[in-house]
Amino acid sequence: MNRIDRLFGILTFLQSRKYVLAETIAEKFNISVRTVYRDLKALGESGIPLSFEPNRGYFIVQGYFLPPISLSTEEANALLLTESLVYGFTDKSIQKHYSNALNKIKATLPHKQKEKIDLLTNNIKYQVPERLNQDYEHLSILQRTIASKNIISFSYKNNKEEYSTRQAEPIGLIFYAFGWHLIAWCHKRNQYRDFNVSRMSQIQDTYQAFKKTDHIEVSEYMPQLPVKY
Repeated sequence: MNRIDRLFGILTFLQSRKYVLAETIAEKFNISVRTVYRDLKALGESGIPLSFEPNRGYFIVQGYFLPPISLSTEEANALLLTESLVYGFTDKSIQKHYSNALNKIKATLPHKQKEKIDLLTNNIKYQVPERLNQDYEHLSILQRTIASKNIISFSYKNNKEEYSTRQAEPIGLIFYAFGWHLIAWCHKRNQYRDFNVSRMSQIQDTYQAFKKTDHIEVSEYMPQLPVKY
């Protein structure tokens, strides 16, 4: 990757996150931290309003927006292939949002590139086992409440087909054993629980903030999973 492409890449990377450490940029672009500092200085000298916050990292000052960057053919093809994975491994809510987002991206492509995309669309197919059919619309609201740190209420059906009403503080989603699972602090059990998303229904965002203030990272819960993920 030449330096111009790398600078644009770093700028896009910075704009995609709230804070980015220099070490993270170095790992992402396979360069030294010293080179990262030089590149950030070059971006600043070109007029990009960069700032730094100790213990958090670099960020672009609020109010600056990078003009849309044209996708390469390979990048557009990667998004198209991902669409097949989205339809195979997510639920109806995510499929709808992804499709809308992808259509907006397609609308910006040159005519010749659209023709190639249409050709690939007709020649990329997927077939997944019946057990991977995520026939629900829960993932979108669960993503939102995880990000907002809001308590959710829902009905849950256990392995004995018994229903119970729960309130919980969702901390993350994990895909394992051919299905999505919500990891959340359950108010009823007063502990972290693994909820099979396909067994959840009547999910509501209570718009109440988490009561527990010292939640673990979802990665810390993963060793407790009943199968190797």
